[in-house]
Amino acid sequence: MAVDWWTLSDLCTPWCVHVAATLRVADYIAAGKTEIGKLATACSADRESLLRVLRHLVSKDVFEEPEPGRFALNDAARALIAGRLGFDLEGFGGRMAHAWGTLLSAVRTGRPAYHEIFGRPFWEDLEAHPEIAADFDAMMGPEGHGRSDPEVLLDPNDWNSIRTVVDVGGGTGALLAELLRERPALHGALLDLPRTVARAATIFDGIMDRVTFNGQSFFDPLPAGADLYLLKRVLNDWPDAEATAILRRCAEAARPSGRVVLLSGVTPDDDPSPNLLMMVLVGGKDRTLTEFRELAREAGLAVTRSGHQPSGRFIVECRPTG
Repeated sequence: MAVDWWTLSDLCTPWCVHVAATLRVADYIAAGKTEIGKLATACSADRESLLRVLRHLVSKDVFEEPEPGRFALNDAARALIAGRLGFDLEGFGGRMAHAWGTLLSAVRTGRPAYHEIFGRPFWEDLEAHPEIAADFDAMMGPEGHGRSDPEVLLDPNDWNSIRTVVDVGGGTGALLAELLRERPALHGALLDLPRTVARAATIFDGIMDRVTFNGQSFFDPLPAGADLYLLKRVLNDWPDAEATAILRRCAEAARPSGRVVLLSGVTPDDDPSPNLLMMVLVGGKDRTLTEFRELAREAGLAVTRSGHQPSGRFIVECRPTG
């Protein structure tokens, strides 16, 4: 079968999706502004240019045009009402979209080239732009791509021996809050950068007496002596040296009898993930289980169990060595 290179390399459609999301076209249509003139006015956009963008999206089955110059939502377009996170060019979505322009440099050098476009490495850029950082945190939360999914252990019976949990790099705490609500005997610590932890308090309404907040880097010593240390959407943000350092901090804190659980960033050996977005943003990557075992060993951890949850998430459990 011949490859349709024009379709395969089409950049028009994704950029049109980003523009429609940024202009909140779906929201205005839902509010009754369906005629292109009124819609363009509501979006503060040029009428003809917006018309051309929407007609392209209609040709791709995003939005409908039931009569000339009048637009309607379909299922794909409705998703943009609640699903703008990651698409808004004026928020973190713009960082992700434009970062792809550095892919060639990343492939040539083996290092992220995010700074070539934004002037700073990724994490420094977030620190310099609190509004972008807040958008990033939201995208990592339950309203974005960070479903809480509280079944974080392969054997639920293991909760019988767990009284304390540290959510390392836990964002604004959605996962930890759900764990605490489901298990009244459990106490937890949320650990992330101060700007992120500062936005977490309201998530823990009613259970504040069972959580502590640690605004710090996970490259610094972690709260010691907990039964469980969780790493969700953390390790794949970092190259090998930094990932090993994070694991080492977890091993130090978990000794002698705690456990460290990875909820993302590790894949089965027979199902590797390229995760190119992490490559262009931060130089991070997903690792196969074999690759991860070596990092864990260097950090003072041994993999004790791995497998899939019913949800499909691949989980890796570790114990400190020595």
